[in-house]
This record gives sequence, C-alpha cells and structure tokens, in this order.
Amino acid sequence: MGVQVQQLSSQAESKSSKANYIRELKEELKKVTWTTKEELIFFTKIVVGATFILGLGIYAVDLSIKGVLNGFAALVHLIFG
Repeated sequence: MGVQVQQLSSQAESKSSKANYIRELKEELKKVTWTTKEELIFFTKIVVGATFILGLGIYAVDLSIKGVLNGFAALVHLIFG
C-alpha cells in the first residue's frame, strides 16, 4: 500500500513539475525581445547579399587557381613536350 501511495505522489509531482516548467517557460518567452518584421527583412537581405558576395569571391579565387595551374601545366608541357 505504501508503494502505491509513493508512486501516486511521484506521478502528481511529475505532473506538477511539468506544469510548472511550462508556466515558467511562458513567463520567460514573454521577456524575449522579438525582432520586428522590418528588422527580419533587413537582416535577411544582408545575409543573402553577403552570401552572394562570398560566393563570387570564392569563384574568383577558384578561377585564379585554375588559371595558375593551367599556366603551370602549359609551361611543363612546353618544357618536357
């Protein structure tokens, strides 16, 4: 009988702690400063633009390395036939 009471008590504490957790979570989410729609659009544009520019930079470096390696291969081909 004592074990059943203890199990019921622990189940009640578990439900109480879950409800308490959710209540505290809601209170903390009320404290969050959410971005406005305008801020979200502005920072999205910055991220997309930065990604595009970074991609172009990587492309330029890739073309440069490819050009140097092709030039080196042509030079080796001229020297060694």
